[in-house]
Amino acid sequence: MSAIEQYLIDTYRAAQHHTPMPPPPGRDDIEVLRALHTEAQFRAVLAGRPATHRWRTTLRHLLPLRRRAC
Repeated sequence: MSAIEQYLIDTYRAAQHHTPMPPPPGRDDIEVLRALHTEAQFRAVLAGRPATHRWRTTLRHLLPLRRRAC
């Protein structure tokens, strides 16, 4: 069963029981990623390491940008 199918079943049940509707799948994904990033930076500072953006550096290595010659 996919996430959308489960969401539709949960929405139907909520409507039948007059309870609040569940959030749609994927609605809070960005907030969760931001919270994880902030937590990682916080732990790095507590450990005495610089709170750098290692994810950006990793993405730059994985997805190199092609520069255009003008």
